Amino acid sequence: MNGPAARPGAEEKAARVRLFLTDVDGVLTDGGILLDGKGMETKRFHVRDGHGIKMLQRAGVAVGIITGRSSDVVAVRARELGVGIVRQGAFDKVAVWREILAERGVRPEESCYVGDDIVDVPILRGVGFSAAPCDAEPYVRDAVDFVSSRPGGMGAVREIIDFVLKANGSWGTVTAKYFEGRDGE
Repeated sequence: MNGPAARPGAEEKAARVRLFLTDVDGVLTDGGILLDGKGMETKRFHVRDGHGIKMLQRAGVAVGIITGRSSDVVAVRARELGVGIVRQGAFDKVAVWREILAERGVRPEESCYVGDDIVDVPILRGVGFSAAPCDAEPYVRDAVDFVSSRPGGMGAVREIIDFVLKANGSWGTVTAKYFEGRDGE
């Protein structure tokens, strides 16, 4: 894939996003799990994904994590980024998503989820805007509104965030200081 792929209507759906939720393994990471000899887990996160999360937050979009696994590393990364919505060990991601919607007063069509595997399909079908990295399973890519040109853990989330920020009109405001007054397009 040369560039990202957006289905018709993806931009309109992305413009409504007030709650951006993401999976971890295979989305914020490359999907690999590294364990040392003592069973300590490490993960590799891409710094541009983290900066994108900070830009979303500055644009007033709430950011959260819903993941089926539980990992201290995820809690540490979420704290670093100021992500207060963290649901680990979520075996029913749809139920967790609905709880978060109720807690935050967000309608389903104002929510986004980024996933990469079969367990993500039900929530991807429920949210208003769905996205996946380019290396997600084929049936996941077929189910979403937007497929990044980058694989999970390699800036895919940042590419999706940039699309959301441009769609909702926040891109120019959030990036103005980096482009010294230019529009950044």
